[in-house]
Amino acid sequence: MNDGQKNALALPPGAVPVAYHLYDRGHWQTVSAAIVEEISLCLHVNGRELVTYQCSPVDQEAMAIGFLATEGFIESLDDIELIELSHSGTCVDVWLRRPVTFPQRLIKTSGCGEGVTFDDLTRQRPPLEHRTTVTPTQLVALFQELGRRETLYPLTRGIHAAALCRPDGIVLIAEDVGRHNTLDKLRGKAMLQGIPTAGAILITTGRISLEMLGKAAKMDVPIIASRTSPTSRSVALAAAWNITVVGYVRRDSLRVYTAAWRVRAEEAVWAEQRRGREDESWDGDDDDAIPIPAL
Repeated sequence: MNDGQKNALALPPGAVPVAYHLYDRGHWQTVSAAIVEEISLCLHVNGRELVTYQCSPVDQEAMAIGFLATEGFIESLDDIELIELSHSGTCVDVWLRRPVTFPQRLIKTSGCGEGVTFDDLTRQRPPLEHRTTVTPTQLVALFQELGRRETLYPLTRGIHAAALCRPDGIVLIAEDVGRHNTLDKLRGKAMLQGIPTAGAILITTGRISLEMLGKAAKMDVPIIASRTSPTSRSVALAAAWNITVVGYVRRDSLRVYTAAWRVRAEEAVWAEQRRGREDESWDGDDDDAIPIPAL
């Protein structure tokens, strides 16, 4: 289907029209709807194919940049001489300012859409020491905001979304058929827009697997939360890396698996705010601050 046909149906990039036969309560009907679009995207670095993965045809350049940063090929946009997306949207060519050594070992991950990495996901890392905290109410609000701002999920249902957040709101959003791709897209978008990821919060609609945790760690993100479950290996490494993993975020409940001190009850936050206001109102007169008993 060409772009003109998509536009005629008012579908955003990443969604294509589909007709299906619906059986419901003993009756058949034909339904016109939308389905998520999936492509094979090849990434070439310095004229050589590095990897081909399955993804949604949205934000391909950002995903390529995020993937290269996550895998250690680049540290900043200054390392990139040129990046081009093919006319078909199925190939990203990246030319770096220096030669690179191509890894020999490719690891296929548990992610949908053929997730790949060249890194040892279990290697030791220094614990993250960021003091970022968030309340349960704020986490729920972030997921509610994500639901309102998703564009492909309401149309197709078969899509993942993730967001880079601060406690008081979402900064960036990415959607893709692969949950791991959403984090690469977020990192690439952040680099392109000059937005720091260190100390931020990641929320995702997908499972928090080992690869998802590794991407969060490389973004220097201390909190990652999901509507669904983490895996055993991600929980074990999150404990070692001092990353807060939150699962099954619902309107009235959530589960904190590691570094639970970062998810603070509202009462503790209010108490700290009250103490802060009291400190600000103190005029520095010790006689007023500390009563002295009469002799």
